[in-house]
Amino acid sequence: TAPPSSVSSANLLNVHSIPVSRSFIKTLKSTAPKTQSWRTPLVTGLKDRMFSHLPSLQLLLLNSNSFTVIRDDAFAGLFHLEYLFIEGNKIETISRNAFRGLRDLTHLDLRGNKFECDCKAKWLFLWLKMTNSTVSDVLCIGPAEYQDKKLNDVTSFDYECTTTARMYPNCCKCMFLDFVVHQILPYQSVSVDTFNSKNDVFVAIAQPSMENCMVLEWDHIEMNFRSYDNITGQSIVGCKAILVGDQVFVVVAQLFGGSHIYKYDESWTKFVKFQDIEVSRISKPNDIELFEIDSEMFFVIADSSKAGLSTVYKWNNKGFYSYQSLHEWFRDTDAEFLDIDGKSHLILSSRSQVPIILQWNKVSKKFVPHSEIPNMEDVLAVKSFRMQDNLYITLTRFIGDSRVMKWNSKQFVEIQALPSRGAMTLQPFSFKNNYYLALGSDYTFSQIFQWDGEKKIFRLFKEIYVQAPRSFTAVSTDRRDFFFASSFKGNTQIFEHIVIDLSL
Repeated sequence: TAPPSSVSSANLLNVHSIPVSRSFIKTLKSTAPKTQSWRTPLVTGLKDRMFSHLPSLQLLLLNSNSFTVIRDDAFAGLFHLEYLFIEGNKIETISRNAFRGLRDLTHLDLRGNKFECDCKAKWLFLWLKMTNSTVSDVLCIGPAEYQDKKLNDVTSFDYECTTTARMYPNCCKCMFLDFVVHQILPYQSVSVDTFNSKNDVFVAIAQPSMENCMVLEWDHIEMNFRSYDNITGQSIVGCKAILVGDQVFVVVAQLFGGSHIYKYDESWTKFVKFQDIEVSRISKPNDIELFEIDSEMFFVIADSSKAGLSTVYKWNNKGFYSYQSLHEWFRDTDAEFLDIDGKSHLILSSRSQVPIILQWNKVSKKFVPHSEIPNMEDVLAVKSFRMQDNLYITLTRFIGDSRVMKWNSKQFVEIQALPSRGAMTLQPFSFKNNYYLALGSDYTFSQIFQWDGEKKIFRLFKEIYVQAPRSFTAVSTDRRDFFFASSFKGNTQIFEHIVIDLSL
């Protein structure tokens, strides 16, 4: 097939206007100036630098072909191109850098092409807002709500714009999410708690082998967590911060020597012992849960010893005193405070019975037995979270299936089972409307699951290696999101949740 009569082989490199037919585009790239005929198969895409050997082009006609894709830098080298006509094709995808380098472009015609106006078109939407070139209307073929509307009229690109490190095949692939190691703390730990004080972010880390409760502070300059204070003790298994007005307390739970409460002393700029917790009531603390009812501050310690007595403590403006003993002989492993239908409840998990639900009685101002969660023996931990106004809990089993359950206005019903291999925690957390579960494992990789809003389940997002993980704790500061992974046998790791907008 001969080229259009307006273009001769003798002056190809000096041409200023080139109409391109279906059989002509590849010829432009491969033909020497003296070539007199061109034959090439049907072209469906424009690759990078296809016209770079024609630097003097001022007008380029690519209309009425069958292009479906225009790649990055497809027009690189056309520094003097002013008019670009791509109308009447079947373009499905234009890479975000397709028009890079067209510094003299004044007119772009995209008529006759209809685009999916999802998040893959977000970059084009923004480019149309910023370019000085005159651009024809870009029409949408989908999603259904935008069909036959102009791209400029799209009001949101939020739907299906999230992908992950695993790149799910049906995802729109505009937002890339991942968890990457930000900092490694060279010590073992079993629990991490976070609190804010005077616009600073702190974490308290229980280190039983080092007999410390290490308090770290976020360094706004170095962008790392640094040592702030150190509370020493014996076999510390939990450090829980309590803020009462402008006072900061830390409950330090110990396996030996009793448990204590420390208070931050401004004059000493450190935590000093404030109060002892009776040894007779707490023998083997396993969890500390803080909560508030009717503006009054409480915390409960779950006791896992055979003669354990899980106990609620209350603040009385001078200190914390034992307020209610919950029950004996049940080897409680965890306590979780939650609001169910506007009423305060505690869920206690146990090694010797199914989890029980206690309800706050407004008359007696005590917790009373309410119900239980059947067929869930030997639960190590229970955590609650809310998602889209629905209440959920996670129940952790060391071996077997850990469970995700949803409140249905009458009881908790199972929505998903997650196989557990040496799991001590199944921790829910969320960042920027992304909901996750972290399932620890003593025998294999720990797993992070992400909520799939379409299928209404948590699907595997990423696997991470943490030796004997005991807790996962979310911490946010300086518009950055982290989670701490405590390890009973290795280093404590801090992962950062990263979000990259691929459409910009």
